[in-house]
Amino acid sequence: MVTSMLAAINRALAHEDFGKLLLRLAVGGLMLFHGVHKLIDGVDGIVGMLTAQGLPGFIAYGVLVGEVVAPCLIILGIVTRPAALVLAFTMVVAWLMVGTGKTWLLDKTGAWAIENLMYFFIGALAVACLGAGRYAFGKGAWR
Repeated sequence: MVTSMLAAINRALAHEDFGKLLLRLAVGGLMLFHGVHKLIDGVDGIVGMLTAQGLPGFIAYGVLVGEVVAPCLIILGIVTRPAALVLAFTMVVAWLMVGTGKTWLLDKTGAWAIENLMYFFIGALAVACLGAGRYAFGKGAWR
């Protein structure tokens, strides 16, 4: 009985393309909030962090590619794999800029201090590995 019930549940939930869509909406959609914030408030804080480390401030505008353009492409399912790799790279840069000192720490609520960075990094890698699936605007290689 348990085996047949589990088989029925597995059949009912075997919608891999819908799962890919949900993953794209979660990873791309939640990251887009970060990007919209930077569109509204600007990237001055990031410029300051970069110049403090001796890097040119204009690099800060790359965050808009990683946090606005890439998430939009991921959500739409257009050049999904490359866009997901751009998002993953953005998270590596974010970790290098603000997270390395927090890598082995917990925040005040007991969560891993770089939990969000890791969620987006691993989620983006999962999207890059899985692709867009059937529910995407991109066709063929554009997925």
